[in-house]
Amino acid sequence: VNDLLNFEFMDPPPAQTLVSAMENLWTLGALDEEGLLTRLGRRMAEFPLEPNLSKVLIASVDLGCSEEALTIVAMLSAGNIFYRPKEKQGPADQKRAKFFQPEGDQLTLLSVYEGWKATRFSTPWCYENFVQARSMKRAQDVRKQLLTIMDRYRLEMTTAGKNYNKVRRAICSGFFMHAAKKDPQEPGGYRTMDENTPVYIHPSSSLFNKAPEWLPYYELVLT
Repeated sequence: VNDLLNFEFMDPPPAQTLVSAMENLWTLGALDEEGLLTRLGRRMAEFPLEPNLSKVLIASVDLGCSEEALTIVAMLSAGNIFYRPKEKQGPADQKRAKFFQPEGDQLTLLSVYEGWKATRFSTPWCYENFVQARSMKRAQDVRKQLLTIMDRYRLEMTTAGKNYNKVRRAICSGFFMHAAKKDPQEPGGYRTMDENTPVYIHPSSSLFNKAPEWLPYYELVLT
């Protein structure tokens, strides 16, 4: 389908929704000036992921951090990783904080998965650390599925080791539109770059009270 705006959908979405989606794809490099899929866009479409996550995976190959990016994308796709029972909120928060990485929540998710992997994917380890075993197994399944696609297209699997700047660059390649800058007029506040929406770092984030100048976010939550 080359002309989405005039395509006769059985249940057509709002035109503005289509335009916004196409603008996002164009910004990611998945569409050209005429609205047609680029080579990158075709490769992104092979992954059963949101376009932003597909872009992160593909960029990670060139940046030399595809192993780490694959894990992070799988973890983001798995839903909520931690749980916090009312009667054990203190211990749960302490366990969670042990995984925190100064580079942000995406690297924290990587830390959780690597910790689980080091125990040979132990379920008791999940209980001890207030980690949802079902979510971790889902992340493992997603990772295997994505790895199969990576192998099919001969996308090289490489590791950045402790060079997390490579991983951060890969994340920003897909989420640069989801960027927020510190708001000098609001203590602890940020403004999104696309719509200038006032936002705050969630208290459960590893960056809470760290106040970085800029940050990329995965989602906005109304609280």
